[in-house]
Amino acid sequence: MSWPCWRNSNVDVAAPIAFSGSHIDRADHIRNDPAALEALRTAQARLLRMDGLDPVLTDDSALAWGDLADAAPDSELVFLGIAQGADGEHGCFAEVPATTPPGGPHAGPASWKAMAVLESGELAAYGAARALVGWHIRHRFCAVCGSATAMAKGGWQRTCTSEACKSEHFPRVDPVTIMTVEHDGKLLLGRQPRFAPGQYSALAGFVEPGETIEEAVKRETFEEAGVRARDVEYVISQPWPFPSSLMIGCHAFADDPAIVMDETEMDDVRWFTREEVTDALAAVARGEQGKAFGAPPKAAVAHALLRWWVERG
Repeated sequence: MSWPCWRNSNVDVAAPIAFSGSHIDRADHIRNDPAALEALRTAQARLLRMDGLDPVLTDDSALAWGDLADAAPDSELVFLGIAQGADGEHGCFAEVPATTPPGGPHAGPASWKAMAVLESGELAAYGAARALVGWHIRHRFCAVCGSATAMAKGGWQRTCTSEACKSEHFPRVDPVTIMTVEHDGKLLLGRQPRFAPGQYSALAGFVEPGETIEEAVKRETFEEAGVRARDVEYVISQPWPFPSSLMIGCHAFADDPAIVMDETEMDDVRWFTREEVTDALAAVARGEQGKAFGAPPKAAVAHALLRWWVERG
């Protein structure tokens, strides 16, 4: 199956960005139909194999799928949607384990390996499953009254079991601005302490309540680097299931290059020339680090932002 390129007036990339373009039809109309959901729980149904929240890959570097009999008897099943196979349609599910698996919110080695070898459609299926399963694990109890919650709508809702409450809870998506800022032909990039040595990326931060995307870009740029950004434009977005973000890629400009870094969040912030960014991107393709810095991996939206800036000229 082929997928069109992601395009808008600002960016033209050669392939769908990582975690987009899923081959699975989300089939929203089935989530509210218990009979239709049950009809999909057949021997032909597919269960995405996961190790906790990590992906499981086959020997030929594809997502590993099993059948519903592989699920633990005390687990819950999330309905991911419907996939078209050679022998017809299959319901696709993911397993929510009864106990909380180990691991933190950030991508681990297994996820980074998957990002390196899976095509975008498969990666999107895993990303949706990871975000959903992680949300269910974190929301076993009602945020209103503290009672236990139960899965509803095929896993796209949890409902409080208290008769006095019955609050409904839905999977959350957290908007995050990630931005390149330009001044006099140079790009502002930074590194956090958890980054690999020599690696730099675009600045980023969560959108706060009561903020526009443009305001979040300006605030985060000033907080992390002490740089005043202006003329914010949207470039591209990416689902990022670590744990449940929507990365909103933007570009902006600055009049004053002076940097006052937030040392509580950042390890370093500096300006890089177009030649240095170009070299760093080319090095990623070779599995190497650029002469001036290490660029973000291809699966990250920051890589697409840097490439867009270089190609825009």
